[in-house]
Amino acid sequence: MSESHPVCPDCESPGSASPRSERGRTEVARREFLRTSAAGATLLAMGATTGNLFGADEKPADKKTPETLVKQLYDSMSKDQKKEVCFDWDYQDPKLGLLRTRISNNWHITSPTIIGSDYYTKEQAEIVRAIYEGIISPEWHAKVDKQLKDDNGGKGWGTSQNVAIFGKPGDGKFELVMTGRHMTLRCDGNSTEHMAFGGPIFYGHAASGFNEKPGHPGNVYWEQALEANKVYEMLDGKQRQKAEVSKTWPESQVQLQGDKGTFAGIPVADMSSDQKEQMQKVLQKLIEPYRQSDRDEVLACLKTNGGLDKCSLAFFTDADLGNDKIWDNWRLEGPAFVWNFRSVPHVHCWVNIADNANVKLNS
Repeated sequence: MSESHPVCPDCESPGSASPRSERGRTEVARREFLRTSAAGATLLAMGATTGNLFGADEKPADKKTPETLVKQLYDSMSKDQKKEVCFDWDYQDPKLGLLRTRISNNWHITSPTIIGSDYYTKEQAEIVRAIYEGIISPEWHAKVDKQLKDDNGGKGWGTSQNVAIFGKPGDGKFELVMTGRHMTLRCDGNSTEHMAFGGPIFYGHAASGFNEKPGHPGNVYWEQALEANKVYEMLDGKQRQKAEVSKTWPESQVQLQGDKGTFAGIPVADMSSDQKEQMQKVLQKLIEPYRQSDRDEVLACLKTNGGLDKCSLAFFTDADLGNDKIWDNWRLEGPAFVWNFRSVPHVHCWVNIADNANVKLNS
């Protein structure tokens, strides 16, 4: 979409980034360095193409892991670049707290965009693209690219996204965090203990503006809701009474509750075998957009806490676009698992998964 979207009250005001990102541009010499940096040698070492670097149909030839590429990006950076986008592992922002673990529906963790700013060379932007494509399942590259383009006034990938690196890649714990409107993605190489995805993540899509129509035409994530609604269709009357919740929970309420938590909706343990089988399909649909190692980590964390049988599924009835009982807002939650899907007025998904409930959320 080439036109700008209407103002979205709950996601058009991005959270403040670290004060370090507000310094603005530095001297001309620095910008000139970034244009002429020897990072081209890094790209050649990757074996990446130099044609259409960022199109959905043109993929880098590199076969390295995203974590290896994070180190390669870090090593290619100048001192000035590192001052701008690199942080200590447990860096505490004066306003936002532990910056590495923060999550929001629309925020910029650092100031420079991946593409279109003077901070990154073309070759460095290509490395970041390769990291992104390594985190996302290949079947979802085009879909997530579409989401980013729709949500940023027709601008392509990287033109509205930012990254930060925490720790020192290749020397202990490290994590790259990518942010922007309707995106918080992480690449940590399992440095973050106990957490799936390296920490809480966020994704969303406003395919046709702030207020989407029933059925959410063009929304790349709506298929996940349809899979969950298949469970509802299989429930009998008494089960539906348990599953239906009259008021949507706050979408950012995804702190892990533990075994003694209060979970909305119907316990999966109370479902029949065929209903549980469909719940497994819902779970697979939710984790489908991500690389296999992250999918495996989600399943391992869930298993540690008793699996889906320890989770509950809720369909919120106060926001039903079209009054069709195809529920737009729903939530799957267990002791250390939260997947909150809200699609009225458009899709926002908050995800927080760990192998225990002691991990705290910074939102």
